[in-house]
Amino acid sequence: MTLTLERASVERRLPGPAPWLIALQGAAALAASNGVGRFVYTPILPLMHDQAGLAATSGANLATANYVGYLAGALTGSFAPQLVRSRLVMRASMIAMAASLALMPLTQDVTAWSGLRLIAGFTSALAFVHAVGALLSGLRRSAPHLVGWGFGGIGAGIVFSGLLVLAVREVATWRTAWWIAAVLVLLLTAASWNLAPPAPQAAGAAKTRPRTHRWFAALALSYTLEGVGYIIAGTFLVASITQDAPGWVGAGAWVVVGLAAIPGSALWTALARRWSRPTLLASALMLQAAGIALTGLVPGSVSALVAAAAFGGTFVGITSLALALGEHLQVPRAVALLTAGYGIGQIIGPLISRPLLGTGYSAPLLLGSVVLAAATVAAAALRVRYPHRLGHMIEPSRLARKLPTWHH
Repeated sequence: MTLTLERASVERRLPGPAPWLIALQGAAALAASNGVGRFVYTPILPLMHDQAGLAATSGANLATANYVGYLAGALTGSFAPQLVRSRLVMRASMIAMAASLALMPLTQDVTAWSGLRLIAGFTSALAFVHAVGALLSGLRRSAPHLVGWGFGGIGAGIVFSGLLVLAVREVATWRTAWWIAAVLVLLLTAASWNLAPPAPQAAGAAKTRPRTHRWFAALALSYTLEGVGYIIAGTFLVASITQDAPGWVGAGAWVVVGLAAIPGSALWTALARRWSRPTLLASALMLQAAGIALTGLVPGSVSALVAAAAFGGTFVGITSLALALGEHLQVPRAVALLTAGYGIGQIIGPLISRPLLGTGYSAPLLLGSVVLAAATVAAAALRVRYPHRLGHMIEPSRLARKLPTWHH
């Protein structure tokens, strides 16, 4: 016992990466894996329709392939957690993701494109779970306020992808856009190369972990429904703008989404110092549902741009809040499990909205709003006797210090 306490004391004195460096490296990893690796397809898609002759149904199938890959990656992280704690796996995933983007212009075969988007989804999920785990475990105690800025990397990646397409569409083709995106992912990979892996779960924690599964079930349901509503909105918001406006307006709206997402997560994290995270999660979901409903009820560029700002300002914040809540509840592999539920929602969303496309984009967007309203209700259920303070059952020495928990 004495040796354990002495070792824990020495570990606490060992210098680690500066909190701001962890936040920057995590932000770069999330910008590469999600902001560019996955989301660059959204602004490039109109170019592929116009220049590569990609049919609308084929474009939807490519998106579905990416969602399936993302779900497979999240499930892999859930059943093999050692993979998403491996720095080697994260590095290999991001390099493979960049390669999948670079290979897109070398063919015009839809089957090959689907395979490449499947790989991009799979590798982005592995990198995402690794980066989120690194942010949460690396900053939870030392600088929790920086976690939100780390998640803002997703928004930065979206801005990069939107600006990329805005610049490329005037001087080059869809092929150039994919190649520049691949280079951008490699640069961001280099910036996140030394991101510390997530801390492993301490041995013996399973015996002392509190029973929080009923709250986690409500959280998982809410986050899965967010995956459904989010993907409907993310798919059709840009399309609803470009339907009646020049193509650059749609790419500009995607930049608005990213610009709102960069500070959005940090804002929700800051608000968590005063209000509980279950309350904030329900509020963010309700705001997102209202923004999407506005677009469905009041078509037009102005309402769509307002919805883009509301969407960008909430969807990354919802992710950071939900994953932080999952970690607080101390359910094993919570990040991977929640990400898998989110991935399932992303597959369900296009399936249930596709039959409504015959009448335009209003009906699918309203459906997305209804689903997000249901997610709000599930999140509100978290507030019922929510255990705001839980002992982190890791080491007797740490318990003796009686450190406050992050999630108040």
